[in-house]
Amino acid sequence: MASRIAIGQLCSTANLTKNLGVVTSLISRALDNDVSLIFFPEATDYLSQNAAHSRKLAQETPQFISSLQLEIRSLVKKSSKKIDVSIGVHLPSTGLELQKGDDRVKNVLLYIDHRGEILHSYQKMHLFDVDVPNGPILKESKSVQPGKTIPDILDTPAGKLGTEICYDVRFPELSLKLREKGAQILCFPSAFTMKTGEAHWELLARARAIDTQCFVVMPAQKGEHDVSDPNWTTGESKKNVQRISWGHSMVVDPWGTVIAHSDPNNKTDEPELIIADLDYNLLENVRKNMPLWDQRALKLYTSVND
Repeated sequence: MASRIAIGQLCSTANLTKNLGVVTSLISRALDNDVSLIFFPEATDYLSQNAAHSRKLAQETPQFISSLQLEIRSLVKKSSKKIDVSIGVHLPSTGLELQKGDDRVKNVLLYIDHRGEILHSYQKMHLFDVDVPNGPILKESKSVQPGKTIPDILDTPAGKLGTEICYDVRFPELSLKLREKGAQILCFPSAFTMKTGEAHWELLARARAIDTQCFVVMPAQKGEHDVSDPNWTTGESKKNVQRISWGHSMVVDPWGTVIAHSDPNNKTDEPELIIADLDYNLLENVRKNMPLWDQRALKLYTSVND
C-alpha cells in the first residue's frame, strides 16, 4: 500500500482562480514526489470578508471544483502517476434551503480521486462560535450550515481515512467514533486563528492521535489573507477586514509524535508542500502494545436508560 501523503499549506484569497492555480501547482509538486494522497486546508476555494461576501463567492465554487477535477485528470495523465485529493471548500445553499429561509453556505471536505471523481463529501458538524478573551468574536453558525451526519470511513491509497474539519478537533467523541468505524488516518483541515493556534493547535493534534491511535493530518491555512474583491461593492467591503490564519501544518503518528511539519523558518505566506511517509508497522505495534480498544469500559459510559 502506497502510504506517502502530503499537505498543501497555502494562504487562500478571495480570488478562486488564483487559489486554484496554487492548488494545481502543489498537486504537481506532490506528484513529482510520488505522493499518493494530498490534503488541502479548510476553505481552500476562498476566504471572504463576511457572511454576505461568502454567499456571493460560494456561487463560484462549483466551477472551482469542476476545474480542479479537470486539472487532476490532466496532471495524472501527464505524470503517469496517480494522486487523490482531499480539499476543503464551500458550497452554496440549495434552492430548497433558500425556500426555507436558510441562505447559509456549507463548509465541506471533498475527496476527489485520481480520475477526478468526487468519492466523498463531509459537511462540518461543529461550528466555531466563540468569543475569545482579547481575541476575535466569531460566529460561524451565522454564515454556515452545520452538518448532521457522521462521515463514513474512506478507503484511500494511504489507508482508511476519517474526515473532520477544523473545530471538530476539539470534540474527541467524533474522532473516537471514526476510530471505532475503522479509521487509521484522521484529517482536520483548518483555518485556525492566531490566538487558538498558538495555544492549542499542536496539543489538540497530538491528543487526538493518542486518543485514537491514528495518524493525524493537520492541513492549515497560513498567513494574512487577501480578501479584497473589486467585484464586491457593498458598504461593508470598504471596511479594513483582516483575516489571519495560524498555519503550522503537521502530521502526527499514533504515538503522538510529530513526524512532519511546515518550515518554522518560513516567515512568508508562500505555499508549502509537507510530505510524510506513514509507517503502518508503528500503528499496529502501538495498538497491539497498548490495546485501548479492548479495554474501553463502554458499558459504564452508557446510561441504563439509553
